[in-house]
Amino acid sequence: MSSSARPRVRRSPRRIRSAGPTAALALGVSLTLAACSDAGSLATEGATTPPVASPAAASTTYPLTLDNCGFEVTFAGAPRQVVTIKSSTTEMMLALGLGDRIVGTAFPDGPVPDQWADAAAAVPAVVTPMADKVPGAEAVLTLEPDLVYAGWESNLTAEGAGDRATFQQLGVQTYVSPSACKDEAYKPDPLTFDDVFAEITEAGQIFDVAGTAADLVSAQRAELDALEPDDRGLTALWYSSGSDIPYVGAGIGAPQMIMDAVGVENIAASVQDTWTPFSFEEIIAADPDVIVLVDSAWNTAQSKIDALKANPATANLTAVQGDRFLTVPFPATEAGVRNVDAVKDLSAQLSALTIP
Repeated sequence: MSSSARPRVRRSPRRIRSAGPTAALALGVSLTLAACSDAGSLATEGATTPPVASPAAASTTYPLTLDNCGFEVTFAGAPRQVVTIKSSTTEMMLALGLGDRIVGTAFPDGPVPDQWADAAAAVPAVVTPMADKVPGAEAVLTLEPDLVYAGWESNLTAEGAGDRATFQQLGVQTYVSPSACKDEAYKPDPLTFDDVFAEITEAGQIFDVAGTAADLVSAQRAELDALEPDDRGLTALWYSSGSDIPYVGAGIGAPQMIMDAVGVENIAASVQDTWTPFSFEEIIAADPDVIVLVDSAWNTAQSKIDALKANPATANLTAVQGDRFLTVPFPATEAGVRNVDAVKDLSAQLSALTIP
């Protein structure tokens, strides 16, 4: 990939990595909550052994204090009992060889990909998630985690799995994928692969597996650099969900980052958001060359194809007429360890299309 064709890169703002004094933690008054403040180590039968870190990688110095989406979190040591919310966080743990530290998972967006399937099969909490969506705080605390690792900020609210301040008072740390920060001072704008790799690096620091994280980043950078973006000047719609009003990939999130790397022009790139409602009228006016379809259990790629072909307003789109559909699994559409694979997969699908 030439330097001029590489995806845009930019460092996320105001992400702090610093050591600080151990914070005094206020414990809950009830017996159940008090138990959550002293999480022990997990011994999961059959769990995978984490890879050995590269000798050159520095061990993490604790206490480690991070500014995570504007919330200060301090780790006294590497988390040992982790609840993950969303596939992106579960897969981050598996990719770093940390499956044996997962005590609970929730809100899975799809099956674990083949490269981590064996590791996932060895972790009961991954095989059987505690909840299909966001779990309640009581269910999370019952597992006595020392960390709740969430894919979205909205996962950590009083109405969801529990708010961050309360968890911290109970001795449970929280961490949100930095790419999902919503505050303008922290939200990647646009998201780049540097941001994705920075989260892998930061996760490696939190869990004291910096060498493993560095190896993963190095491998993914090499895979990304080896890809040649399509040079045909094609336009694309990233169709995530929705029927009356499509919900599509906009101009600053993971869909845009992936499309940039693949080499197609996003017809919704002018919308300054990660995902956005986008009317069929706008889609018809743009008449994209190809349509990227997000495949999920609740809204499959095939169901969207059927709907596009059945709707008289969209049946005549160039991409629909030519069956120019690309598919991507939902978990690969959120910032994380599967984004490079998404680029590789979509690039292969696109290169197989004959477009006049």
